[in-house]
Amino acid sequence: MPATSHRPLDPENPDILYGSTSSLWDARHPIEWAIKRIAALGLQGIEPYAKQIENHRADPLALKEKFDESGVTLIDVSNGAQGQSTIFTDPAETPKTITDHVAFARDFLQPFGCDVWKVNMGPRPAEGTTDDELKILTETLNEIGRQTKEMGIRLAPHPHVWGPVEREHEVRAMLDMTDPEYVWFTPDTGQLTLGGLDAVQIMSDYLPRIAEVHLKDTYEKYRGNKATPTREQHAQASVYHNLGGGGVDFPAVMKLLRDQSFKGWVMLDVDGPREGDDGFDSIGGNLDLAVDDYLNHNVNYLRVVLGVDLPPFD
Repeated sequence: MPATSHRPLDPENPDILYGSTSSLWDARHPIEWAIKRIAALGLQGIEPYAKQIENHRADPLALKEKFDESGVTLIDVSNGAQGQSTIFTDPAETPKTITDHVAFARDFLQPFGCDVWKVNMGPRPAEGTTDDELKILTETLNEIGRQTKEMGIRLAPHPHVWGPVEREHEVRAMLDMTDPEYVWFTPDTGQLTLGGLDAVQIMSDYLPRIAEVHLKDTYEKYRGNKATPTREQHAQASVYHNLGGGGVDFPAVMKLLRDQSFKGWVMLDVDGPREGDDGFDSIGGNLDLAVDDYLNHNVNYLRVVLGVDLPPFD
């Protein structure tokens, strides 16, 4: 948990903290903008993509001062920093993947006092992920996690469509084949749903392994799908949706986390905006307006639908 003391926002479980990833604004605004915007919305932390902090890698403590002044926590930084290998299924890449991740955890996350690290696991092999590739992937996770544990950082892989771990048998294999002492879990409700899983069920089955949670939505039509929607489909029409799209039962997700006394971060993970997305065309395709509109919508969903004690908008 963060060094910064945060006011409890959840009415039933004071140990849940609320933040946001940078998916929504990542290419649009710098990390300094994000710190101010997230603080103004009443959220407590940010998990940026690595490219958002590239300019600060040489001096993480200077950036930490900006976070500390705002009262916002840097939860962690999604992997994929410049020069960092994120290939988890190729044995030729394994040594570099391990070395790069351990170095980033030591040089950037540890100075911030991060205690969790969400990681993606690279692209999906062209023919799907084989048992041998899953073995390589889980061994790589175990070794990175073993070393980051010594820094007080829990490694928490993030299954993602179009990645090597997207379907239910792959998610379960990843968790069953890794050491729970070294490897945790970042369930993303939208990614799990798009991969054909019941997000609430898989979260319930592996609740003790959950380090943080991403709240992402999709469309109801993707529930229980037998095949993951393709990148080409996503290019034509986004498979993601603002919270409330009907793909994920968020009240059930939050009931699970509240009833089972989950302790950790729950984050908005909203994609967009782009042409054709809900609400984007109606505001004239203005990206800056759309980012604010999407943020406001999803924070309001947390407040009104899920009962999170966030301040109302002015």
